Amino acid sequence: MRLMLLIMWLLHWLPLPLLGRFGETVGSFLFYVIKKRRRITLTNLRLCMPELSEAERYQLAKQHFRYYARSVFERGILWWAPESRLKKLIHVEPGVPLADIKAGPVVIMCPHFVCLEVAGVATMLESSLCSIYSEQKNKVFDRALRKGRSRFRPVQLFSRNEGIKPILRAMQQGLPYFMLPDMDFGIKNAEFIPFFGVPAATLIALPRLVATSGAKVIPVTATYLPDYQGWQVRFHPAWENYPGDASLTEATRQMNAFIESQIRFAPAEYFWAHKRFKTRPEGEAGFY
Repeated sequence: MRLMLLIMWLLHWLPLPLLGRFGETVGSFLFYVIKKRRRITLTNLRLCMPELSEAERYQLAKQHFRYYARSVFERGILWWAPESRLKKLIHVEPGVPLADIKAGPVVIMCPHFVCLEVAGVATMLESSLCSIYSEQKNKVFDRALRKGRSRFRPVQLFSRNEGIKPILRAMQQGLPYFMLPDMDFGIKNAEFIPFFGVPAATLIALPRLVATSGAKVIPVTATYLPDYQGWQVRFHPAWENYPGDASLTEATRQMNAFIESQIRFAPAEYFWAHKRFKTRPEGEAGFY
């Protein structure tokens, strides 16, 4: 891992077009080598995009591997490049919602696109934040990841096991909560909510947290700009009257529907290599 981090540090000096093409070349190689993740990706695409042909899904899966590997190597820019370079490469639309953050509390809801780290950096260039953090098995990488994510401003990172209380305290102190709610963490605190029409174990934490704290939900998505120009980070308008009178189930369904709509704009950039449908309703066979 130390060697890998050294390589990432060396490569981050390259111009983005060279680094991006290098990452995509590695991703093309990994698509053929990592058969398990290729199978997971193709299974997810078959479930979520049945309207595509098998050949179209295969090409989409291959492009996803290219984008994902590219994002890993480009992370070196996020961790070590000077702020001036980052501001040239990260195009924020319309801007980090500082007025909403100051008025607080705010939940910044970020779906799992491969460039999600860019959305976090775009936020931290302007504001501190708090978030849930899963400790990495490799301690060297864990330290590098923590340092890279907190090099601009102090960041409060909490374990998922700590529950909602430390998040609420941090939000009361004026920190926006950077939330990634669209992965399968099992059935605890989750319900089976349709995701592209397929029941998926989905955390109901977003509407529950908003109902408790009175926070605004501001979605953010991060995607690649064409021709290796950098990244676009888009802060979407705050959701009005969310969750309002909707049940936790219906409010979580609204969240999934929003994420689906954003995936349609950049389908190869969503994190399809994750077992999104790993947890199944009782008695239902697994997909993987």
